[in-house]
Amino acid sequence: MNVVNSSIMPERAIASPLATDISAIGPRASRLGLEIAGIAGLVEDMVGLGRIQEESLRAVVASARQTGDTNRRLAESMNEAKSSAEATRAVLAESADTVAKTIGSSVEQLQSLSKGVLTFTESLARVSDTIRQVSAASASINEISRETQLVALNASIEAARLGDAGKGFAVIGAAVKALADQIGMFAKQNEVSLASLEGTLEDLFAQSRRSAVTAEAAMESSGQAADTTQTIKSLVASVETLTDRIVGMSDPVQLNIRSSENVRDELRKLVGMARDCHVKLDDAGESSKAILDISENLILFIAESGIETPDTFFIDLVREKASEVADLFEAAVGSGQIGLGDLFDEDYRPVPGTNPEQVLTRFTAFTDRVLPAVQEPVLKLNDRIVFCAAIDRNGYLPTHNLVYSQPPGDDPVWNAANCRNHRIFNDRTGLGAGRNTRPFLLQTYRRDMGGGNYVLMKDISAPIFVRGRHWGGLRMGYKPES
Repeated sequence: MNVVNSSIMPERAIASPLATDISAIGPRASRLGLEIAGIAGLVEDMVGLGRIQEESLRAVVASARQTGDTNRRLAESMNEAKSSAEATRAVLAESADTVAKTIGSSVEQLQSLSKGVLTFTESLARVSDTIRQVSAASASINEISRETQLVALNASIEAARLGDAGKGFAVIGAAVKALADQIGMFAKQNEVSLASLEGTLEDLFAQSRRSAVTAEAAMESSGQAADTTQTIKSLVASVETLTDRIVGMSDPVQLNIRSSENVRDELRKLVGMARDCHVKLDDAGESSKAILDISENLILFIAESGIETPDTFFIDLVREKASEVADLFEAAVGSGQIGLGDLFDEDYRPVPGTNPEQVLTRFTAFTDRVLPAVQEPVLKLNDRIVFCAAIDRNGYLPTHNLVYSQPPGDDPVWNAANCRNHRIFNDRTGLGAGRNTRPFLLQTYRRDMGGGNYVLMKDISAPIFVRGRHWGGLRMGYKPES
């Protein structure tokens, strides 16, 4: 008896550590899947960053190319400006001399003309004074003529009174009267002519005064013209200075062109490095996805082998609930609540104004009515369960849990986290869950909550068949063990 016992005990001693090791495979595989999912997520982030960096570097290279082109155009423009400035300097120098001479001559002539106008005005004033004196003399002559006529009249009267004795005196009186009449007539004509001449002189004098004002202004302007000559000479000097400065700027611009070309060459190298890095990151991403697939297949193999794992409870639960959903769909088709064609509708109609976009199908109203009764109680079965929702073969999730089915608002980040119903999740995890036909599929992924926030999740799904056709699957997301 003791011999038998002694022969059995070593076998048990060997079997016990083996059983312990087998039971530890499940948790270790689960942790491995989480780590691989985390690494895959980081690689995916690095791929995205690498793509952004490559695009940014390409944009910088394009900017550097534009800067180089701009510098070359600037150099060409500066050369043209230099040539134009030199030509302008030569023309201005020659023109300045010509203008100075012309303006000087014009100023002298203008000043001479202005002085002549002023002298003419003074002469007109003297002529006007003389005419006034002549007018006064003419008035005196006219007065003398009237007095002479009066004397002749008196002489005629006296001659008539004396009779024959006064005949000689009468002849003299008549001659004096005739002379006085002629003098009076000439005096009146002279007054009329003088009056007309005075009017003409007044007009000339008025015009002369205006011409004098203009002449004075012209003399002042001639002084300004002389100042303008000096300004032109200063302009010539400024153009000469500008030309010298343009010449001085040419060397820095050429240096800038060479530096820009060097920077662009270095940037091209960086773009090449970023492109190579991007290719390698893509390869790393594909490798990480392959490793993730291997780890998920390993977990599936372990679970199907009957080994207890931390995920066994969730695997059994999702398979049970997927079967309930399948039975529910079968019964609804059988009772005529929904047609089989409507249940498999893939015409996704966008809901206007939603961001992220939501869509509807012919079966959305049906699932909104019947699925909450199956999905909502699952959330209360374990604190680690985050969601439970059916998804069709294309990743369309018609009816989510109520907590994630809020009416959409104006904030797309908030909508991404709280309005997850009626949306298509056609990423690797979503399509994997929707198109899997094996008894279950356990995936580990980072859940996008919007705004650059991710949560590491486990996703267990089981397929849903209706009338022998694969409709999709039931997804259940839960938190990994802390």
